[in-house]
Amino acid sequence: MTEPSELLLSEFQYNLPDERIARFPLPQRDTSRLLVYRHGEISHKRFSDLPALLSATSYLVFNNTKVIPARLHFTKPTGALIELFLLTPVPSTQPISMAMEKTGEAIWQGMVGNRKRWKASETLETTLATSNGPVLLKADWYDYEQSVIRLSWQPANLPFAQIIQAAGEIPLPPYLKRESTAADRETYQTIYSRQEGAVAAPTAGLHFTSTVFDNLAKRNVAHDYLTLHVGAGTFQPIKTADVRQHHMHTEQVIYTQENLRNLLNHINNIIAVGTTSMRALESLYWMGVKVLHNQPDPFSLDQHFAYQLSPDEQPLVEESLRSVLHYLIDNKLDSVVAHTGIYITPGYQFKLCKGIVTNFHQPGSTLILLIAALIGNDWKRVYEEALDNDYRFLSYGDSSLLLP
Repeated sequence: MTEPSELLLSEFQYNLPDERIARFPLPQRDTSRLLVYRHGEISHKRFSDLPALLSATSYLVFNNTKVIPARLHFTKPTGALIELFLLTPVPSTQPISMAMEKTGEAIWQGMVGNRKRWKASETLETTLATSNGPVLLKADWYDYEQSVIRLSWQPANLPFAQIIQAAGEIPLPPYLKRESTAADRETYQTIYSRQEGAVAAPTAGLHFTSTVFDNLAKRNVAHDYLTLHVGAGTFQPIKTADVRQHHMHTEQVIYTQENLRNLLNHINNIIAVGTTSMRALESLYWMGVKVLHNQPDPFSLDQHFAYQLSPDEQPLVEESLRSVLHYLIDNKLDSVVAHTGIYITPGYQFKLCKGIVTNFHQPGSTLILLIAALIGNDWKRVYEEALDNDYRFLSYGDSSLLLP
């Protein structure tokens, strides 16, 4: 598999009227619309119909990451407002779950709003109301040039997860063009979110309700959860005329022995719930290839690796997954923390995923490229059909089931 000689960004644009962007979710998650693309045929359903549309052998894989309230606000004595948007803990190699358990101090790389008003020598302070009483939270620069911030608090015995819940706001996608509300703390989370660490929701999962899960169970449709902590890079626009020149962001993903055993048992029927699940699943194959080839740092995947190997260097999917499982067993690990920068573009040959449940994405985004890789130029037909039929777009919008 090789990268195409040229992929023009202009080929992956479409006109999305502003009024088609869903600013708020529907009152009932599973009443959203569902566009079904099956082997080239398109039909229109409700999301609550999903269980009936899947075969009993289908195996759904969800991303159970949980969005953290990563936007913090401090007011200086001068009245200047400073906003911190926390992105990744430092060092970025540590499991985000460990960073959330830190007490007394936390160091994060982030973006700073009104940065010019916060001098390198200044400490910001605010007092939080928590269930444990008032907490004094301070912020200072750990590395000004690299936008690394140190947060510290008293009482110091409280975990960072509790501090950020008291101090922060949910970071909504910039294209929603509104401030977050208290309701977003619930509506911008999937009902199965468990592992704190994302700064954006895996939005395909927002449509699932307990009723949908009950009906999946009645159909004997099995499922599993893995964790990919969605980063702000998911909203990063492609700015290069040739999309291959785009620098793909890296995200942390956790795979367990149980994940691997389950995938091996359903290897021909995997449907990803969301683009983040798809990236995590496809990355797993290439990490297994690195294990088989005894390559250094096998659980760190850059954006080019999937396109560098000839067909005879690419093992069967089962062989690749077994290599990862044996790696975990041999090293007495229940799970592994990995980092993926996989960049799925047209020309990519899917290894694990046979389909996807996904929302409708921004024009000219890496997510559109992923959809085009899965269903080819039919992505344009799917999006035209959605626009012509008044579907709601982006994070709080409607959904699709794509089965090439």
